[in-house]
Amino acid sequence: MHGAAAWAKVPDMDDTERFRAAATGAAAAGTLSPTEAREVHGLAVAAGIGTVVLVEGVSDRVAVEMLAERLCRDLSAEGACVLDMGGAMSIRRYLQVLAGNGSELRLAGLCDANEAPFFRRGLEEAGYGRDLDDDAMTALGFHVCTLDLEDELIRCLGVGTVCEVIASAGHARKLRTFQDQPAQRDRTVAQQLRRFMGTTSGRKEQYARLLIERLDLAHIPAPLSRLLAAL
Repeated sequence: MHGAAAWAKVPDMDDTERFRAAATGAAAAGTLSPTEAREVHGLAVAAGIGTVVLVEGVSDRVAVEMLAERLCRDLSAEGACVLDMGGAMSIRRYLQVLAGNGSELRLAGLCDANEAPFFRRGLEEAGYGRDLDDDAMTALGFHVCTLDLEDELIRCLGVGTVCEVIASAGHARKLRTFQDQPAQRDRTVAQQLRRFMGTTSGRKEQYARLLIERLDLAHIPAPLSRLLAAL
């Protein structure tokens, strides 16, 4: 593993990028010495980061950051950093890096319903409580989507608007082809749209951006609204 101090010497990174790289490297390594922990936390201090929002993937990070921008909020100026973990199963390692060793960082998060057990076990192992349910996780700052972020956005926007967004992105024909597949024919349109967004690499990130752009700010998905309100 590259030590956190090594990232501090990379000239083309800003302080927040250095922190993200160091935290990700430490989590990937699986073991963390007290010295490495101090280095990671030192990079957070250098970047002015007081809160880290842990999300599963890049599309979740895009959605949180873009929605904050639409709400005229500057998360960086507020001392918040959204950190995508590359999957919910990594939550335990990220909590080991960020929550222990005398850390003063405040942690929050967002996850899919199917991945909530990983978040729950990680939080319990990190000493945040026992037998945590969704309400207890929300109180800790970790918010669970009803299904996943795509489902939340589709329900808030409506199927018709989402289909318009897909058409404007040039994917209408691909969507029709996808819907005509035998495995999709018995699903609702909302279910088809949700699956369609995850079929190609990078598509979730693309549609996270496009759907957040179309979102009525009076009707923000509850998990996203609660997350941002608490930051």
